Amino acid sequence: MKFTCEKTPLFNAISIVSRTVSPKSSLAFLEGIFLSAGENLKLTGYNLETGITVQVEANVRQAGACVMPTRMFSDIVRKLPDETVAIEVDENYKVTISAGVSKFQLMAVAADEYPQLPKVEEESAVRLPQKALRDLISGTIFAVSMDSANAIYTGCLVEAREEAITMVAIDGYRLAKRTWHAEDAEFPPMHFVAPSAALRELEKILSDGEDEVLFTLGKKHISFSIGNAMLICRLLDGKFVDWRRFIPETTPIRLVANLAELTATIERVSLIVSEKYKSPVRCMFGKDGAQFRTVTTIASANDGCRMAGDGKDTEIGFSCRYMLEALRAVPTEEVCIELSGGLSPILLTPPNTDVDFTYLIQPVRLS
Repeated sequence: MKFTCEKTPLFNAISIVSRTVSPKSSLAFLEGIFLSAGENLKLTGYNLETGITVQVEANVRQAGACVMPTRMFSDIVRKLPDETVAIEVDENYKVTISAGVSKFQLMAVAADEYPQLPKVEEESAVRLPQKALRDLISGTIFAVSMDSANAIYTGCLVEAREEAITMVAIDGYRLAKRTWHAEDAEFPPMHFVAPSAALRELEKILSDGEDEVLFTLGKKHISFSIGNAMLICRLLDGKFVDWRRFIPETTPIRLVANLAELTATIERVSLIVSEKYKSPVRCMFGKDGAQFRTVTTIASANDGCRMAGDGKDTEIGFSCRYMLEALRAVPTEEVCIELSGGLSPILLTPPNTDVDFTYLIQPVRLS
């Protein structure tokens, strides 16, 4: 194999695909980056659950394939001078990498046993802006479950219907829902659960660029194509709960708060809460404001925040961490707080119809 290419796109591709390289595997070749040179140069990282492939423009003089040691390959290319990179692999898999006066030699391994990424047999396909998909992921993924015993909830549910795509995450204590509405598109019906690990890697690839994301749903896998990169992951098996039944149909109490002020208030109150000194926040929603209080064995904190509306002196307890993670995902300057009572969930919803999100936090019983 012999080819030349520019350093920056090569290093960018290495950085992307290395995220799905197995750090430690019984199959040694999965710990490396698969290089394939034919009509173009293709780099692949694959851990048998999630794979990423990136194509790089290159002048291929001799086709071939090998598996490069990830760390060393990345470090060498990163430190090369900003010139054209030449890579040559001989029949014994000795690799020569050069750029300018810099020259390195290392050993690769044969690619014969490297597994092929699954082929996604298209059942449905959807296009949407990169920013829209990134907002869906960042707006929900914080609420996925960490309990591998019920694996279906370690991923995000994706539903597509008519002109909207909805993503939902649930962990038993909270729910995060974000919906994107298309202006001039209609989507085929879709319903699947994608693993959070793959979505986190996808989120890092997405940008505000003009390229749209094409995601193609198969029977067991889904692929996401963005420009010259493609991510493929296995779908999670199982039945996702009907999340709509957890959201109250009516909430008689509704207040509107400035997002920055409310977040800062709860951050201050949470300063005395830690893994060692755990305590819920006790909140009293009153007329045009709310008071927050928490007490641990070593300290106490009191604070308040202005709000528009009447909380009817409703007292409720909640987890600082869960509330803050939801508030940090809110994309608006103001947020609505909806309540039914002290033992009912807290809902965070948009103050207008420009965006569509719902964050639900289960209350904590107060002594």
